[in-house]
Amino acid sequence: MNVPTISPRDLHELRQAGKPVDLIDVRTPAEFRELHVESARLVPLGRLDPNQIMAARNGRSREPLYVICRSGSRARQACERFLAAGFTNVVSVAGGTLACEQAGLPLVRGQKVFSLERQVRIANGGLVVLGVILAVVVNPWFIGLSAFVGCGLIFTGLTDRCGMALLLARMPWNQVEGDEAPCCYHQP
Repeated sequence: MNVPTISPRDLHELRQAGKPVDLIDVRTPAEFRELHVESARLVPLGRLDPNQIMAARNGRSREPLYVICRSGSRARQACERFLAAGFTNVVSVAGGTLACEQAGLPLVRGQKVFSLERQVRIANGGLVVLGVILAVVVNPWFIGLSAFVGCGLIFTGLTDRCGMALLLARMPWNQVEGDEAPCCYHQP
């Protein structure tokens, strides 16, 4: 699917010009709390319901909905969900929050956390090492664990969909205490 994009600088210029900018951030609550664009509201990718989001826009459903994540991958996935649901007015912020930070745009900073991408790398690396150690020490068949992780990485590279990221996003350390909102969270 071809997802329209906007640069962080162009998005900032829209805000500076007084244009309405409805921006959702589809990362985990912990990532959002660490760093997010000033006007963004949190709608984690795992809880994203395109129909609910568009219905809650109070008559602004024809205006563009901008979607951001850390680097662009999850935002593109979210936009694809909106497009599949028939909403064509979604735009991904190219390069995500990292690009906004590099461009010097206004951001809200909070408590430092490990990004979801970093957690995925740590978990995958740990599972590969564990599989090799168990294969040497316990039983050679444990090499299958490392092979399974390798296949998962190939799948992720080909499809840009990561099962490990989906699993880790649901872990307690990636949630924000007191976040009971079913779909949306806004950090003041």
